[in-house]
Amino acid sequence: MKLGLIAGNGRFPFLLLDAARAQGFAVTVAAIREETDQEINQRAAADERISVHWLSLGELSRLIETFHKEGVTMAVMAGQVKHKQIFSSIRPDWRLAKLLLNLRTRNTDMLLGAVAKVLADEGIELISSTQFLEPLLAQGGGLTETVEGGRAPTGEEHKNIEYGLGVARALAGFDIGQTVVVAAQACVAVEAMEGTDAAIERAGLLMRSLEEDPSTHHLSDKSPALGAPALERHLTVVKVAKPNQDMRFDVPVIGIGTIETMIRAGATCLSVEAGRTLLFDREALLKRAAEAGIAIVAVPR
Repeated sequence: MKLGLIAGNGRFPFLLLDAARAQGFAVTVAAIREETDQEINQRAAADERISVHWLSLGELSRLIETFHKEGVTMAVMAGQVKHKQIFSSIRPDWRLAKLLLNLRTRNTDMLLGAVAKVLADEGIELISSTQFLEPLLAQGGGLTETVEGGRAPTGEEHKNIEYGLGVARALAGFDIGQTVVVAAQACVAVEAMEGTDAAIERAGLLMRSLEEDPSTHHLSDKSPALGAPALERHLTVVKVAKPNQDMRFDVPVIGIGTIETMIRAGATCLSVEAGRTLLFDREALLKRAAEAGIAIVAVPR
């Protein structure tokens, strides 16, 4: 039972590694030199059934040769490779260069789908990481309501979620990004190549700039007629899966880092897609969100 692990950045590859070893798999790690945490070397040193091979982005032929040499016929991708890395740092070998020339569009879905086909042609099946991490998938409903001190979204936040879902799903359909940040049913920021956390940070900076601009102060004054601010500036983050999300190489993920980013940005609510979003360190994540007054809800498609 051998599994190939193509490892990107963050904690995702380590969680996958633990789950695969717990199920009895020997794991051959293809660590991406530009992305993977060096800690993977220590994990391999402590477990004789884990081997690590370092490759650069673009070395598709070497990846295939490594898996063939190790007897790998089944592989999984885990961990982010930043979109800007894929389109700037990559130095394609002959096999990847040929693949790139034949792409109709240069988005990540098209590129990774083509890589998956090349691997399949070489006898290496790419499978979904959720086969190992299914317990981490978000179940539908209010997630922070299940922990002490947690809360459900407010009426205003529910309106933001409803509006944000429409925008985010349209955005995801074009494979641009999967996250939008909303305030008062207005789109403050959309995710593109920079990633979810960077989009949230950008929204926070924009809202702070409004607070510092004297010409916009009247927008947050209490309206006697309404008894509430004319423009609520609390941010709601909405993250969705793509309409035809290929869970083999692109699984939406939320971790504590995202919650910390939301706290810094002044965001108060997070909506994710039920059954299609992985929650890392779930208990710690929900506890931290509840402490910060952030509501998290998983919405079925």
